[in-house]
Amino acid sequence: MKPVKTLAWVLAAAAFSAFAGTAMAETLKLGTEGAYPPFNYIEPDGTITGFDVEIGLALCERIGADCEVVAQDWDGIIPGLLAKKYDFIIASMYITEERMKQVSFTDPYYKAAMTMVAPKGSTITDFSPEGLAGKVIGAQSGTTMSDYIEAVYPDADIRLYPTQDEANLDLASGRLDLMVGDMLPMVDWVQKTDDGACCELAGDPITDPTYVGLGAGIAVRKEDEDLRERF
Repeated sequence: MKPVKTLAWVLAAAAFSAFAGTAMAETLKLGTEGAYPPFNYIEPDGTITGFDVEIGLALCERIGADCEVVAQDWDGIIPGLLAKKYDFIIASMYITEERMKQVSFTDPYYKAAMTMVAPKGSTITDFSPEGLAGKVIGAQSGTTMSDYIEAVYPDADIRLYPTQDEANLDLASGRLDLMVGDMLPMVDWVQKTDDGACCELAGDPITDPTYVGLGAGIAVRKEDEDLRERF
């Protein structure tokens, strides 16, 4: 009987160990906008996906954590992190001095640039502050793009939108003369979508580090330095 008792104890110990490991598995919540294709967007079935999300999920796998993706409107994305609705943000967020006052960032996972977008056939060729005085220029609110047009084009008629899709729609509908957006999503929009076929990139890429910062990074709460270092 002794070997049977020993085997029973071994099996019980293994079961307890497996249970304890499962119970202690780390779960992290990833915050993203879910409205910024191809970086982050929501599929028709409700799945949140995109380049940012795939990067975040790969990082979670690398550090051995389960990862839950949470969509959050852009205007509330940093407040949501500070309120602990999620543990980190990966949403093509540019690393800027202003944002670093609120959160900590990892090293950038891609370099950033912005671009003007205009309707095809636009006659605008002067993109100086004087040249765009009185023109209707749009961007997503709460972004480095909105910061840029408000600072550089004070005499323009500036329109800000809760989402990039809404800004795109107004440009496509002829309600904007120009729009400023993140370079890669704008290239994707004008080249790969029916709505974006109306429009084209305009002017030179905007790479002023005052606005595009060091690139796009992952944001964490300042007290979560250990998590930042793991990424």
